[in-house]
Amino acid sequence: MKPFHEAPAARNAAAGFASSLLKWRYFAVLAGAAYWLYCFVLSKPLFAHPLPKHTGPYAVGAVDIEAPVSPARTIDTTRFKATSEKAFQLKTVLFTLYYPATQPEATASGAPRHSWIPKPLSLRAQGYAKAAHISNWLTNAVFTGAIRALVGSITIPAVVNAPLSDRASRESKFATSWDKDETKQQVLAGETSGHPVVIFSHGTVSSRTDYSHYAGELAARGYVVAMLEHRDGSGPGSVVMRKGEPDWTRLIFDGSEVETADGGEVAVEDFHKAQLNFREAEIEEAVRVITLINSGRGAEVFEQNPRGEGSDLAGWAGRLNTDEMIVAGHSYGATGALQALRNGPSKKRPFKGAIILDPGKSSGPLNKDINVPILVVHSNSWSSHSSIFYGRAHFDTVRDIVEANNQRGNPSWFMTSLGTSHPSVTDAPLLEPFLLSFTTGATIDVYQGLRQYVHIAEDFLAFLGDGKERGLLAEKAEFPQYDAGSGLGVWKPGQGDDKKAWEEQGEWWDWRSYWQIHVSPVGSN
Repeated sequence: MKPFHEAPAARNAAAGFASSLLKWRYFAVLAGAAYWLYCFVLSKPLFAHPLPKHTGPYAVGAVDIEAPVSPARTIDTTRFKATSEKAFQLKTVLFTLYYPATQPEATASGAPRHSWIPKPLSLRAQGYAKAAHISNWLTNAVFTGAIRALVGSITIPAVVNAPLSDRASRESKFATSWDKDETKQQVLAGETSGHPVVIFSHGTVSSRTDYSHYAGELAARGYVVAMLEHRDGSGPGSVVMRKGEPDWTRLIFDGSEVETADGGEVAVEDFHKAQLNFREAEIEEAVRVITLINSGRGAEVFEQNPRGEGSDLAGWAGRLNTDEMIVAGHSYGATGALQALRNGPSKKRPFKGAIILDPGKSSGPLNKDINVPILVVHSNSWSSHSSIFYGRAHFDTVRDIVEANNQRGNPSWFMTSLGTSHPSVTDAPLLEPFLLSFTTGATIDVYQGLRQYVHIAEDFLAFLGDGKERGLLAEKAEFPQYDAGSGLGVWKPGQGDDKKAWEEQGEWWDWRSYWQIHVSPVGSN
């Protein structure tokens, strides 16, 4: 029995509220069903945005290359406990080449575009579930369905097997596309010796397709970017293909699944060391294959490629600058890129500079043996979240490495991209901008965030070509430490809306809106 009688007005209000709620639920279900039907009929992914077209002056081509490593290289004797198979034996190297393509030939290749999630989707799903430590037949099926619904139909807007652009079209497009921006009029590095080459290493639980737009934007500006697919156990899942042999898969794995050659446990530090050494070997193999292509053996690389792409590689001879490449990486890949600079430059690793994005906080020590210019970019979340790294702050460790490299006479920069988060350089925010902003805390517009990453890379790569400090690279370091009080949305002197100032002073005139520079060679002496 209720202690008080319910007033008629209250009953009517409650009934009205319930009726309204039911109507809204009905409307929500109907709207959801209509949206699902719309996506199904038009083969569009649920919720995800398609990847945008590239904005540079060139069409972008893409070629998947998997090349045999003969003989196979055993990088570490660690083996799997379950099978005794060598965990770090390198038999093939896989990467996607993104490159400036000619027009109108680029639009007429006829080959289907690459899927953002390579098939089979179930392999990637199983890897994600395993990384979350919940892999079983049910969760794998759920993850597969979710991936298929969210991004299963997403394709990468690069033309497969398009011809490589020639120098004449490259020069003319720079003149017509960037004539109002002095920083873009600079001819990119290696103009007289071929297209510059960037080797890019991805992060943990990532793959070569996760950075397709960043790579494509650099390709649209005249660079050839080799996006590696690492098989060191850090990627969710990859199909390994070698002509004359059955395909096999490599799923993500950790130190608990492997043992030493004599059956002992593998320490965490030793496991990371083996992974980084394996990544370094993959970087070296990518350099070797690209050098073969440039030396006139592109037809041979195509013939050995089980992916069936690269029919035009024979025409790439002498058109790449393979003597002075650039290495780059994100997160675990940034740690690996730094390691690839050891004892360099060398024939196997001919790197004249490096782009280091969010170097790892738990992937082992960061290499300090650096003899070339480097650009280190932290996302806002990477700088703002303090982490103890081998007994001291990670931020301080990174800053000291860059400062020491400057003192050795190698112009280098360390800066924070304000408003960004760790995944901002990947495709994920472009595909799911609201979800990523909600879960990662990024406050910058996703397109603006990636644009900032692309343009600072572009200026650094141009610097490696002609030694000129342009744009943001010409500014002094004003923030020895990250300053949360001067972040995105706080310090906006120009707001980015003054077209006249942008045209007269360049795109970096209000750079404090988006950047904090911690180390710069400008004014340091």
